Amino acid sequence: MTLPIARTLDAALDPAWLSESLSPLKGGSPVTAVDVVELIQINATKIRFTANFANGETGAYCLKGFLDQPNANPNTASVREVNFYTKLAAQLPLRVPECVAAPIDREAEFGIIIMRDLIVEGGAYFCSALEPFDAPRTAKSLEQLAKLHHSQAHIGPVAEIPWLPRQIEWLSTIMPLDILQPLMHDQRSIGMPEHVNDGTLLLRGMKALSAIDATRPGALLHGDCHAGNFFDTAEGTGVIDFQLLQQGGWALDVAYHIAATLPVEIAEREERNLLNHYLQIARSLNGQVPSDEEAWTQYRQSAIYGFFLWAITRNVKRPIIDAFYQRLGSSVARHESYKLLGL
Repeated sequence: MTLPIARTLDAALDPAWLSESLSPLKGGSPVTAVDVVELIQINATKIRFTANFANGETGAYCLKGFLDQPNANPNTASVREVNFYTKLAAQLPLRVPECVAAPIDREAEFGIIIMRDLIVEGGAYFCSALEPFDAPRTAKSLEQLAKLHHSQAHIGPVAEIPWLPRQIEWLSTIMPLDILQPLMHDQRSIGMPEHVNDGTLLLRGMKALSAIDATRPGALLHGDCHAGNFFDTAEGTGVIDFQLLQQGGWALDVAYHIAATLPVEIAEREERNLLNHYLQIARSLNGQVPSDEEAWTQYRQSAIYGFFLWAITRNVKRPIIDAFYQRLGSSVARHESYKLLGL
């Protein structure tokens, strides 16, 4: 690109910048006008918009980037997501949005992705973060995760991807205890056992989990697989939002996903069956997974990963924070995750 990468919402919606970003589309016809359909600003900004081209055609797209955050460091999350769509997505047997452009400034570690709007062009239904799944629905999304995790036949050994490190140790350092502990004592903690709300124990648990996970085969992980990062189409379930893409043990995603998508009482009743379903799919893909009993142990240990992500969360709607903290904290408690990690 000759134009600098957009760093603000206004710049990202500028027809001249979009014309250059979308130049391979519509025969190179420039964008003349942009109509915003939906704007979501939480951590990253997501914009659904219609682009009007000079040749009379239109296109429906969704743009995602860490916009209007001059002092924020996205910790290479945007670069990781650009890398996913440009280096891996086309090789994976996974249902994801089609990325039509991925401008990036690698020196500044800042990227943007522009995807086709699956709601307009594919009739997709994007799940709400708070939308409770039932067991059959979670089984379908677990099948997508299994295809992501056990994709070495398509992309080669995950350990050899230089831009895809393990993340648990790093995550445990991003928030000091004096900030974490008050969060774990706000309204999200109501009804949780005292030890579950202990920030010191959680940080120790993350370090212990990091050490044990480092000994396990590295899978390609989504890293943030709550219900809000899945969508449904007539063809089946799909996955979005790969900014926490990483390598690590498969159980990190699976324990997080089951606990986050299901109400506590359903998770308690169905999680072992859902885990067995995941293992069955993984083995059919020649995935490297342990015995059923060892898998159950790894699943129980890994519960603290997703719980940590929602213990540190601040810039999300309160009902979402509270619901996920309760669901994931309940999983940590019933599985005695800290005890299994030697704490």
